[in-house]
Amino acid sequence: MRRLVSMIDTRSADFRRHDAHNRALLASFREKQDQARHARPLRDLERLAKQGKMRPRERIEKLLDPGTPFLELSSLAANMAYDGESPSASCITGIGIVAGREVVIHADDSTVKGGAWYPLTAKKIVRALDIAIENRLPVVHLSDSAGGFLQLQSQVFPDRHMAGRIFRNQSILSKLGVKQLALVFGQCTAGGAYIPALSDYNVIVRGTGAVFLGGPPLVRAATGEIVGVEELGGADMHTSISGTCDYPAATEEEAIHIGREIVAQWEGPKKWDCRRDAPEDPAYDPAELYGILPDDIKTSFDMREVIARIVDGSRFHEYQPAYGTTLVCGFANIWGFRVGILANNGVLFNDSSLKGAHFIELCNQNNTPLVFLQNITGYMIGRDYERRGITKDGAKMIMAQSCSHVPKFTVMCNGSFGAGNYGMCGRAFDGRLLFTWPNHQIGVMGGDQAANTLAEVKLNQMKRNGEEVDEAALRDLWAETRSAYQDQLSAYYSTSELWDDGILDPVDTRNALGIALSASLNAPLGVPGYGVFRF
Repeated sequence: MRRLVSMIDTRSADFRRHDAHNRALLASFREKQDQARHARPLRDLERLAKQGKMRPRERIEKLLDPGTPFLELSSLAANMAYDGESPSASCITGIGIVAGREVVIHADDSTVKGGAWYPLTAKKIVRALDIAIENRLPVVHLSDSAGGFLQLQSQVFPDRHMAGRIFRNQSILSKLGVKQLALVFGQCTAGGAYIPALSDYNVIVRGTGAVFLGGPPLVRAATGEIVGVEELGGADMHTSISGTCDYPAATEEEAIHIGREIVAQWEGPKKWDCRRDAPEDPAYDPAELYGILPDDIKTSFDMREVIARIVDGSRFHEYQPAYGTTLVCGFANIWGFRVGILANNGVLFNDSSLKGAHFIELCNQNNTPLVFLQNITGYMIGRDYERRGITKDGAKMIMAQSCSHVPKFTVMCNGSFGAGNYGMCGRAFDGRLLFTWPNHQIGVMGGDQAANTLAEVKLNQMKRNGEEVDEAALRDLWAETRSAYQDQLSAYYSTSELWDDGILDPVDTRNALGIALSASLNAPLGVPGYGVFRF
């Protein structure tokens, strides 16, 4: 494949301005991430130390194979929810390597409300198990949870994708033959008790670990029975009487050691044969991405410059380079894995939509995973484009993308607006993983467009009702709409609500995609086939 030739002048004033802007965004992201990962009240840290417990990130570090990467997911989940009381949505999830095997890790964070599950905690755990199901990845649960956060129980308990979905997903994993291990470090109460009970293997720490549907206070309130923690659900009882737990451990370190021994007994993965060549570093410095990304969401840039700093050797075989030029399509390697890339270089017109649909079909024909690099304002609108069939041409692209049987991955590189989000494999379309960059914005439309639209609707309403046009009221409506949109458009709102699998430093994108591609090969390819294309 040919090497892309970069047209970026790294000495230009625009490059330096963009670089400074994006490095400032990244510094803010790093600060928020560090706070979510590590900042906890001293009393909670002292409580853990007094109980002889490690912090959840220490447990993960000891569990993982030394020197191997850990792809943490959704580190800033719930960052704009619950007045900041649930950092990282009170749990840690990610993909790592244990005893030489790729696994999904879910770790409760008992430094936050005893590991209680907020609504977004349940959503984050469900998402982690969805990833395990989609990629046939074994799961290791580091269990230390008080169950659902009772003050918000109506948002945690009853609906389809709330806490019950965790246990449904665990059951589906078992049905698929995908193994699960639970290491019980603390008191796992109510819903938290089902995690180890539904795991294929579990280890419980004597003295601190416990499993019960209702703890001693609830038992006493409900039945009048007075019983202690160990007698009710401690390690010795469950490993010698009830059989709920398999292995007792004297310490957390021993529990992790036993857990690693268990994972080592599992059969190795049987991955499907994706084409893979020797990896090669990009020819251009990935740090130059900071100077390429603009400091204004409306400013365009050539996505080939992004591709050149992500793919192996900056080599890219572009498909139909002279047709449908607002969508860049082509083949490249990422960490040796052959992928088909679709990247936005502007609004999607009829020709670029058809080009995208056809290219997706080619990748499916060749069993080539798809990578979508989003910077999209949507599909083109207007009388002429509707007469040419932009709606049905966009639908063709959505159909081809939705019905793909190969793994799909999405990176939100800048804007993601309107139905362009759909055609480019937004969250609703079951991509294996979806990441965002700190500059990312997402919405039905941009803040200015939304404000202008509502102001025009209000103006027409006043005229229709014979009212005097109130310019001040229109300006207030415009400002209020734009302000509300800007808050909800941000990458931090998106990741807080788990509309993505986490914000990435753009420089880390290549590594994250490499881990994701490798993990995806554990699952068999889907069944080829499409629905009806409207011609």
